[in-house]
Amino acid sequence: MKWQGRSSRKPTGGRYKRSCGKKKYEIGRPSTTTHIGEDRRKLQRVRGGNRKVKLFRSLFANVTDKTSGKTQKVRIETVVENAANQHYVRRNIITKGAVIRTEIGDAIVSARPGQDGVINAVLIK
Repeated sequence: MKWQGRSSRKPTGGRYKRSCGKKKYEIGRPSTTTHIGEDRRKLQRVRGGNRKVKLFRSLFANVTDKTSGKTQKVRIETVVENAANQHYVRRNIITKGAVIRTEIGDAIVSARPGQDGVINAVLIK
């Protein structure tokens, strides 16, 4: 598991003296890589009793056309570009900011599918 507490190093490179150990609320979870495929999601309880819907796979995206203002559910064909990681393109991993090819054209993802549980995108003209 990833620990997301304060670093043991100062900005100068020196070390902090530990006054207390690591806490359970400081741990992180592995990132969710959303792929193209049959829908698979998981509901997860997070800090404060809130919930996150983790989307592991999806075939469809809610694509909004800004010119007409209409949103429709369309099938995702492939990932064209992903600024988060260049290797995500060939693995078809969808993150926020990724450009996906859909039935009605290319769209840029505006939601965080690993945390929101849905793929929302805006059509690129």
